[in-house]
This record gives sequence, C-alpha cells and structure tokens, in this order.
Amino acid sequence: MRVHVVSDVHGNSRDLARAGDGADALVCLGDLILFLDYADHSRGIFPELFGVESADRIVELRTARRFAEAREFSAKLWSGVDRAAATEAAVRKQYAELFAAFPSPTYATYGNVDMPPLWPEYAGEGTTVLDGETADIGGLRFGFVGGGLRTPMRTPYEIDDETYAAKVEALGEVDVLCSHIPPDVPELCYDTVARRFERGSEALLSAVRSVRPRFHLFGHVHQPLVRRMRIGPTECVNVGHFNATGTPWVLEW
Repeated sequence: MRVHVVSDVHGNSRDLARAGDGADALVCLGDLILFLDYADHSRGIFPELFGVESADRIVELRTARRFAEAREFSAKLWSGVDRAAATEAAVRKQYAELFAAFPSPTYATYGNVDMPPLWPEYAGEGTTVLDGETADIGGLRFGFVGGGLRTPMRTPYEIDDETYAAKVEALGEVDVLCSHIPPDVPELCYDTVARRFERGSEALLSAVRSVRPRFHLFGHVHQPLVRRMRIGPTECVNVGHFNATGTPWVLEW
C-alpha cells in the first residue's frame, strides 16, 4: 500500500494534479488557499486585491511580529471594500481549481487558512473530508484533525484549545494521526525562516504519548527546525511545504 501525503498546498494546483501519481490514495492536511506568499509577494489573494507594495508592507510588519500595526494597516486597505464578498469570490476561484486537481481517492482535512463551510460545494465523490473523524485506508486506521489554534495572526480557521482537544479525543485509537498543525514540541514548531514558533497542540502531543500511533503526520510549519522526530514508538513527520516543493511525502506499508 502506498499513500502520498501533502500539506500547505497554498494554491499549487499544478503539482497537486500529479501528487497522487503512483499512489493508492492521497492525503491532504490542509491550507489549500493562498492569501499571501511570503516568498513571492506577488502571489495570492492579498496582492491581487491591493498590490505588491502593500503585500511587502504587511509581510514586513508580520515578520517583525508587529501584529497590531499589521492589523491597522490591513484595516485601512479594506476600508470601503466588502471584505467578505471579495475574499469569498477569490477563495472560490482557488477552490474550484484545487479540488478539481485532487485524484481519487483523496482524504482531506482543513488547515488554519481554509474556509470549511465552502468545502462541501467543491469536494467531489472521490474526496472524503474528515475533521475529528477516522477512515480505514489500506487496513490502517487514519485519524484526522483539521484547523489551527488561536494566534495573533487571526487566520480563518482557528479554534479554541478545548474544541480542538475534543476533536483529538474523538479519534480514539489510530494507527496514523493526521493533523494540520504539529504537536506542541519546540523543535517541530519553530520556523527557521520566519524566526518564530508556530502554535503546536498539547492535545496532539498527549495523544501521541497515550495512543502511540505508528505515525503522526502534519504540516503548517513551512521551514521547521526539525522535520522528523520519534516520540516513543511514534514517528512524527512534517510532510513538507507542498507549495514550495511540489513533492508529496510517501508512506508505504
């Protein structure tokens, strides 16, 4: 059995269309949407609406962790614009391309920048969306937990710690634990390029220690200090920043 795993697709529909080649199934751990590419400020919804110079400025402020100033700057740009309508229209355009690129079968969960209410409109028959749910893939029990935790970035699908922990607990015993964000381990949460810690989940770390799955697969941290770490018998793996690499991580058994 061969499964390909991707995360942090961020608009890369071209490589996504080939991500399942040679695999029995594709697993996607979220962040399909590209609001702003920190490596190329000309790409994404934000520069399409407000231009590259504005994107340069917002990246500068966020990278410096000047989040209050970033929100103030962003608010001025959005003034007079129907933010909800403009964002939804742009997201719908990206989702149409991305979901069409999914092979069959695909098992997917949400990232912190995704908009879950729109997914049922675009997920075809070959795509199974799971969040706080499990699926049997090739005889192994895969558990999926979508979204991220609350941060100053205020991305679209951030939830409180208690709600997130309840989704983790609902999975029960799994062979492969799949989530968008990593467990709360500093080496797995630190982004070496952004030079900051992303939020990891204590509930995921607790599940890894108590359930002891074979693998815990995740993404979210684009340039992690450590990509792979063993916790007890569990291999914890950041499957990579698919937007940049265009290459899925491979799991075979």
